[in-house]
Amino acid sequence: MAFTFRSSEEAAREIEHQLTDAGTDARSFQSDAADTAAAAEVVDAVTEDFGSLDVLVNNAGITRDGLLLRTGEDDWDATMETNLKSVFNFSKAAYKPMMRQRAGRIVNLSSVVGLMGNPGQTSYAASKAGIVGFSKSLAKELGSRGVTVNVVAPGFVETDMTDAMPERAREAMEGQVPLERPATPDDVAQAVLFLASDAASYITGHVLHVDGGMAM
Repeated sequence: MAFTFRSSEEAAREIEHQLTDAGTDARSFQSDAADTAAAAEVVDAVTEDFGSLDVLVNNAGITRDGLLLRTGEDDWDATMETNLKSVFNFSKAAYKPMMRQRAGRIVNLSSVVGLMGNPGQTSYAASKAGIVGFSKSLAKELGSRGVTVNVVAPGFVETDMTDAMPERAREAMEGQVPLERPATPDDVAQAVLFLASDAASYITGHVLHVDGGMAM
């Protein structure tokens, strides 16, 4: 198992040690997912070290929230590069290895915001909606080679980022969820694991909502 990180080296090493202690052959790579050459280098290193690339999960993401009137070009570009260009970079790098194997799973993380929209999140919503269109197109390109491409679209997830939200904003968000609770990271991880497994071998181009019914 391989994973990338951009800046949190201490946390990455801890995760690597935990996986190794659990009996998993794990390696971490410091890399900027928005850098095309860096993504290709990571994929090359993974295929060389592990012999194949079976599953790719694209989950890099940032937010630069604010009304469009106050959104600067730098914020827009940073959101697009991290959220959308990263998916292009790693998917393109994985394209040939998976095509040659005639097997593989690509799972891209979008968001309920990319499907519903949300005031103050035009750049974030655009980047996450772009992931959906990208994934459906790539699924059609790679389907004949036995490679599936799917999307997980989480809703309101309990993370450090959402913990920092104002209480009123949290309550408003939770009020839109029929299950009346935020998702946990494990809820999202289980959906990704399903789409990466043999149980999902006949599913491609699909958007799996993990939002507690928020986007119904």
